[in-house]
Amino acid sequence: MNELIVALITGGLSLMGTVITVIVGFKQTSKQVDAKTDLTIYRIEQLEAKQDKHNTLIERTYKLEEKADLMQERMKVANHRLDDIEHYMSSHK
Repeated sequence: MNELIVALITGGLSLMGTVITVIVGFKQTSKQVDAKTDLTIYRIEQLEAKQDKHNTLIERTYKLEEKADLMQERMKVANHRLDDIEHYMSSHK
């Protein structure tokens, strides 16, 4: 009978040790995962900020290209007007 009690006590203490080890390990792992998650979130936020800047630059570039195209068209029209004036002036001398 004493052997049974000793075996039960030993088994119970082993089980408690295992449970405590698992709980402590889980807490440590949980802290590490939380830290890595926070770092990952921070990095994603930084990438989003860079992406926003990039997108703004692209939008500004498209607007500049549209303005450049408009200015080229205006220059063509102005050059045609000058050519017409020069042609008119040379034919009426």
